This record gives sequence, C-alpha cells and structure tokens, in this order.
Amino acid sequence: MRSLFPLTLTGATIRRKGKRLVGPIDLTLQDQGITIVIGPNGAGKTSLLRMMHGIARLSDGAINWGCDLDTAHAAQSFVFQQPILLRRSVRDNIAYPLRLRGIAKAMARAQADTAGTRVGLGPMLDRPATFLSGGERQKLAIARALITKPALLFLDEPCASLDGRATREIEEILRQAATSGTRLIMSTHDMGQARRLADDVLFLLKGHIHEHAPTPLFFDQPQTAEAAAFLNGDIVE
Repeated sequence: MRSLFPLTLTGATIRRKGKRLVGPIDLTLQDQGITIVIGPNGAGKTSLLRMMHGIARLSDGAINWGCDLDTAHAAQSFVFQQPILLRRSVRDNIAYPLRLRGIAKAMARAQADTAGTRVGLGPMLDRPATFLSGGERQKLAIARALITKPALLFLDEPCASLDGRATREIEEILRQAATSGTRLIMSTHDMGQARRLADDVLFLLKGHIHEHAPTPLFFDQPQTAEAAAFLNGDIVE
C-alpha cells in the first residue's frame, strides 16, 4: 500500500456563512514525528485539524495525499477534545472500530482488552464507559483511535481539562504511539506540552500558518514578533 504521505495542502480554505475560519493554507507534512498546532483561541486550530482529516469541507484549495483518498481516510483516526462515548462497556467502546470493520466480536473484544490494558484501563474494561473520569475517558478515546493501527492520528487538545497526572499519562501513551510509527498531528494550548512532545510546531494566527519550524528553533528563536509575544504569554489577536 502506498504511504499516506506527503500530506500537501495548497490554498486550503474553510469558510462558513461568509466568514473565513482558516486558510488559505499551504503546507507539506512528511510521514514521521509529532506536529503540534498552537495559537490563541479562535486562531483556527480545530478547523485546521478537521480540514486535514476531511470532516470539514474545503471552500477553496486542495488537500492531496500520497495515496488515494479512500485509502488515506481508512488509515487515520481523530480524537476530539470531548470524547464521544457509546452507552456500552469500556471494552465494547474500544472494540467498536473493529466491529465496524467486520472483525468478529470475540476477536474485537480480545484486542480491546489488550488496547485498554496498554493505556491503563485494564481494571475498568467491564465498567460502563459513562462512569469514567475525564482522564479515563480520554484514555479510552485514544485506545479506540489506536486500535485500528492508524498511520495518522489527529488529536484536538486531548488534555485540555485534565490534571497533571492524567496529562503525563496520556503524553506517555502518545509518545509510545509515535515510537511505534503512528504520525501525530495535535493541537494544544499548553506550551509545556508542546515543548515536551513536538518535533515541529505550527503557530496558527487568524486562520493562517504564521510560523512552522522545528521545536527548538520555534521556542528559542521565534521568527516573528507575534510568535515571540505569544510565547511570552501576551495577548495576540
């Protein structure tokens, strides 16, 4: 199977009700590492991720993958800021993507047990998913997203409302996924998290990519006054 990458956006733009949410975006991403998307509230981070994943329709421009579109969509997953939970057990929530792909129930549940245990949910597999804490819900969402072994995983601020311990545990899960070969593209408002996880940083401002640089260069030598001000904690509009 041909690789998903490079992922190339050319003039990619989303408008809603006449308002430009993001774009035009010109960007090429290769097949390894963790890309972190940062920027002030309203900069378009979520819209950019949704646009790349294909759940937000382009108004202008194009998005091209290294393979056909159906293959690309089948090889990626998305974790939302607020996890979507089915009214089922933790095990059956994690197994759900495999069941959709026609995997037999027993096999899907066995794989879900392994995936759930890997993210620290082993003792909770029989519980109703709706009884989980915020951090546990995100672990479930990540396990469910990874169970199909995606080549690419998008995450929209997965640690936004979590405490330090849960954040640390989820970051370790994401590092392991990246080490295992899954490409990650993730938004965050946490600059410490961006420093810890990112191989490269996309700084989004007013719907445009204002800077794109390797992590050390971006944090140590921002190229624009806006990026420097944002990293300093100033309000950037």
